[in-house]
Amino acid sequence: MKKLRLFKIFSNKYVNYSLILILGTFIGWLVFHPSQNKEEKLDQSTEVAQGTIWTCAMHPQIRMEQPGKCPICGMELIPLAKSSTTSGDPSVIHLSKEAAQLANVLTSVVSKQKPVKEVRLYGKVQADERLFQSQVAHVPGRIERLSVNFTGESVIKGQVLAEIYSPELITAQQELLETIKTKQLQPELYEASKEKLRQWKLTDDQIAKIESSGIVQNNFEVVSNTSGTVTARRVNTGDHVSQGTVLFDIADLSKVWIMFDAYESDLQFLHVGEKISFTLQAFPGNDFSGNIIFIDPVIDPVTRVAKVRVETGNQSDKLKPEMFATGIVSTTLNEFRNNLVIPKSAVLWTGKRSVVYVRQPGDEPVFKLREVGLGPMLGESYVITDGLNEGEEIVTSGTFSVDAAAQLEGKPSMMNRDGGKASSISGMEMPGDDKKIGDQSMQSMDDMNDKKYEIFDVSGNCEMCRERIEAASKSVKGVFSASWDINTKKVSVGYRSSVTSLDAIQKAIADSGHDNIKYRAPDDVYKKLPECCLYRK
Repeated sequence: MKKLRLFKIFSNKYVNYSLILILGTFIGWLVFHPSQNKEEKLDQSTEVAQGTIWTCAMHPQIRMEQPGKCPICGMELIPLAKSSTTSGDPSVIHLSKEAAQLANVLTSVVSKQKPVKEVRLYGKVQADERLFQSQVAHVPGRIERLSVNFTGESVIKGQVLAEIYSPELITAQQELLETIKTKQLQPELYEASKEKLRQWKLTDDQIAKIESSGIVQNNFEVVSNTSGTVTARRVNTGDHVSQGTVLFDIADLSKVWIMFDAYESDLQFLHVGEKISFTLQAFPGNDFSGNIIFIDPVIDPVTRVAKVRVETGNQSDKLKPEMFATGIVSTTLNEFRNNLVIPKSAVLWTGKRSVVYVRQPGDEPVFKLREVGLGPMLGESYVITDGLNEGEEIVTSGTFSVDAAAQLEGKPSMMNRDGGKASSISGMEMPGDDKKIGDQSMQSMDDMNDKKYEIFDVSGNCEMCRERIEAASKSVKGVFSASWDINTKKVSVGYRSSVTSLDAIQKAIADSGHDNIKYRAPDDVYKKLPECCLYRK
């Protein structure tokens, strides 16, 4: 019995050892075998990551092979482009679908459209110069009474405006009465005395009344020779006036002119007889129209504009002189009726050449740079003279993002016709390089630090103001961008701090005629601006 018990204990001990060994082997398989799968997955994800270039939306010169944050601004990096394309053309740029979505890259098909050029003009309401009348004193004397006492009063033809006491007129009437007595013997003197009164604008009825009554009139009535509105009163009661002195200026406002300012570059699209639609600040939502009746043949040497005159009726007296007006002339450019028209946002313009990005056939977002010839600008679109074919698909939104990707890939781009590698930040290995870029990347960082962007208030009213403000800003050496917003009255400028300063830019804008947050425009310059640009109240 004792031996049997020892055998059982010994047998149980070996069974337990065996179970422990089997369990340990199983646990080891569970632990070490999945790690191989993990390594395979890690290798696969690494390959995916290595196939994507990560960049910053604000600083496209940043290029990394791993996701992270921009070392300049701290923004999250976004996937930009694949390291290789499926196309055999080395000049195309291939974006990933994710990058195209993040950059909001949109395309549209090129087509022929009716080329309608819209010219926007700014001006003011003015009285018709042909309907001006000056009421003058036909006899010398003293103003005894004024029947019209203030500017803006309405008068009708034949209305008495004033009475003048004239010693010379009294003497002339007395001469007439004396010649009546001898008119049978000296008819020439009689007729001469009557003619003298006619020269002083007395009517035949008034002369006959003097003859029949034999009474000399002391005061002479000045009557209006037109109907209209008094625009100026030039005398007061008791003033002494000479023959021909202007007493009142009267304008007939039943017809008025709208005088628009047109830049010399827009004159080629304006013709006499064309219809123009315009609105007035005083009547928002109301549309008016008229025809161009005259275009000034001379350009103003100071403002560089020509006056364009539109005539319109004003029977309701709604249109008041000096009201601000905004007009639009729509002209069909028949010489470009067979040309293609593309959105303005699709064009990248360098000053020397204009380029667009054409989408290549296929499902993937693959684009290629192409130079195009530009015709006239039609508001928010351009006429294309050459470089594109009808039916091709071009980038119309996110064009700058596509161009930034091309620069990073060393492909032909807006500023680099032949292409070339883009530099990266310090500490990053470029594909195909055996060492890290150092001095070149630091130079790129210094270049970014040299660029400054500022936003400040600038006074102005219209599109002509915008062009003047932006031109004045860009005239300063070192300024590479300028944009003035007509609604917020703010200008955004980009400049190199090593070349110029914000103070110099603000002074240049003031010298062009526009007050800003630091400088006030000289009065003599401001007064020479077109009337629609005068912003001071």
